[in-house]
Amino acid sequence: MDVILLERIARLGQMGEIVKVKDGFARNFLLPQGKALRANEANKKKFEGQRAQLEAQNLERKSEAQAVADQLNGQSFIVVRSAGETGQLYGSVSTRDIAEIVAAGGFNLHRNQIELNQPIKTIGLHEVVISLHPEVEVTVSVNVARSAEEAERQMQGEDLTSIEAIYGIEEAPLSDEEFDDEDFAEEEEQA
Repeated sequence: MDVILLERIARLGQMGEIVKVKDGFARNFLLPQGKALRANEANKKKFEGQRAQLEAQNLERKSEAQAVADQLNGQSFIVVRSAGETGQLYGSVSTRDIAEIVAAGGFNLHRNQIELNQPIKTIGLHEVVISLHPEVEVTVSVNVARSAEEAERQMQGEDLTSIEAIYGIEEAPLSDEEFDDEDFAEEEEQA
């Protein structure tokens, strides 16, 4: 089905372009949400009459999104979850969880604006892209930890999933006395 885009849609096209999309995508998403019109002569004339108004609305939404992006870009949010010793979460952190954490930080956004290819399933620092407008994206850091103390340690650069952190041991390099290449070679010959 051919449609006229009423706004810029990522990986599809710019406002005013006539693009060919699958019928289901057009009927179930683009048309009901007001993102496109069917490409026929009447709708083409209607779009050309409203083009200036639509471009002005798009510019206004973009400037509002840019103002929020300036405040949100580079922010760090802490998510506390239960996890095993190796750092594997007992659940996952999804777009809904991230949207709630960001909203608690004073920003209003919907979970559909968060671009997360797969749920977060391990503790650590994760970079997440938030699309505030088709032309405005920001990156925030999500710090997933077992407690606020661990989150603080992760922010300082400590790796909580390493063997040393899990078992509380410090790895020291072996000295020449502890590990002698000749002794190692003799043991291999005897074996």
